[in-house]
Amino acid sequence: MKEYNITVVQTNNPKILKFEANHFLVKGNYEFKNIDEAQKSPLAQQLFYLPFIKTVYVSGNFVALERFDIVEWEDVKDEVAQQLVEYLNAGQLVVNEETTNKKEAITVYAEVTPNPAVMKFVANKKIVPTIYEFKNIDEAKDSKLAQELFHFPFVKEVFIDQNYVSVSKYDMAEWEDVTLELREFIRNFLADGKEVVSEKAMEVTKNSSNTAALGKDYDDTSLQIIDILEEYVKPAVASDGGNILFQSYEEDSKTVNVILQGACSGCPSSTFTLKNGIETMLKNMMGDKVNEVVAING
Repeated sequence: MKEYNITVVQTNNPKILKFEANHFLVKGNYEFKNIDEAQKSPLAQQLFYLPFIKTVYVSGNFVALERFDIVEWEDVKDEVAQQLVEYLNAGQLVVNEETTNKKEAITVYAEVTPNPAVMKFVANKKIVPTIYEFKNIDEAKDSKLAQELFHFPFVKEVFIDQNYVSVSKYDMAEWEDVTLELREFIRNFLADGKEVVSEKAMEVTKNSSNTAALGKDYDDTSLQIIDILEEYVKPAVASDGGNILFQSYEEDSKTVNVILQGACSGCPSSTFTLKNGIETMLKNMMGDKVNEVVAING
């Protein structure tokens, strides 16, 4: 039997708090504004017995709750998290999702990226909780979606993040000939409710990320660089279908080493972006602490 843990996550809205579970809770996305609307969700009904709950959202691996102004989250969040843990570990139903083969209403659109070899396919829902990159079919053993995409002979690499899939192709195919086929394939895969990445892989990723975060002893300069990359750079590269990871900071040469992923990896314009965008930003924000930014994988 699964053992559930809950992590409390802040949102941009101070009235809404996310309670993330270590396992998926539902396949669909649900919003309940009162106890009557929550008839098919025993969990939401129970939460509405808390007088400060205004709205309950259930999606993927989390429950998000909007509160009334009668309380502050700081005073009640631990109590709510404990209630959720006890409810889930008792094996009780979260949402009574229909067991028919009716497909979920999924839309996917194709979006060009600065990298001519990469196309970004964006879904109207969150499909994974974090980033996954697959360079070949062997690496994709824990992702059914990536495995099946590699069966297309022109697919070179697959990068999945939040609500999109970035596909890198070989030169043997032109996007105008294969984009529609890929878009429909991804849409049908998601609409059928298939698992994008296995729960086991997600648990391993979460644990390894936590271990890495605890194990790294970054100096103050490295921490400053990480904060700047997270706040200013990552959102921009994510919109282009890629990602950037901090690798290391060399104090002697004042060099910042990064790893480029997804559409950013191997992109002809990535060098320009690295030098004229990221490097310039870090120099402006950190002064003489940064001399150069280098992508160690391209």
